[in-house]
Amino acid sequence: MSAATTNPVLLVAPASPAEAAAHFRASLAFHTDVSDVAAALAADGDPGFVLVDTRSIEAWDQGHVPGAVHLPTALVPVEAGRLLDPAVPVVTYCWGPGCDGAARAALALATLGYRVKEMLGGYEYWVREGFAHETGRGVERRPADPLTAPVDAADCGC
Repeated sequence: MSAATTNPVLLVAPASPAEAAAHFRASLAFHTDVSDVAAALAADGDPGFVLVDTRSIEAWDQGHVPGAVHLPTALVPVEAGRLLDPAVPVVTYCWGPGCDGAARAALALATLGYRVKEMLGGYEYWVREGFAHETGRGVERRPADPLTAPVDAADCGC
């Protein structure tokens, strides 16, 4: 018996390189991560997108990414036209990996004609990776969690 038939990783053969490239290209068309968003926002000039926090007002007040627009998922159909320019791509986020609010908001925005990506990791990973966040007390920053971001490094090398 070969390793491919007993190994659960290879039980289903990997896709061809062309199929894999198409899959990952498509995935990156829909998703971005907190490190890339942070780098784009920190660079001089317009990042080319607007960052949208899709959580409730209570969650927003607890903390959010500086410069984000607050647009709770349930209000997208009513408020998107007032808050967002349809010509500017949108990046949505919610609490974190266990929350699908950003995906639901992205779906609602795409249905309205917006170009949209979801920020994987959400607010949780923004904070865990040590990026500045706004709270009722002002701008705060926690030390990077070594399980989510390299310690003493400016870039994860991703």
